[in-house]
Amino acid sequence: MLSTLFLATADYNEFFVNGMALLGAGIAMIAGIGPGIGQGFAAGKAVEAVGRQPEAIGKITTTMLVGQAMAETTGLYALIIAFVLIFT
Repeated sequence: MLSTLFLATADYNEFFVNGMALLGAGIAMIAGIGPGIGQGFAAGKAVEAVGRQPEAIGKITTTMLVGQAMAETTGLYALIIAFVLIFT
């Protein structure tokens, strides 16, 4: 009787842990909102800058792309954490 109760509890705990890991992965992906907002803001400001100084398009584009790459790392870290939570 006691061994049956222990096995049922072990299964329950495993399902609970897996459910919480999947919930944590979903919450981690909320971090994808930040890079989207940051990249959109950077692109908008770059377009404004090119409109004001068209001759500086090369420097503006380079700076914008570096800034967007830095902003994207946050989203990639969140994606990696989500994958770790799902597949481990």
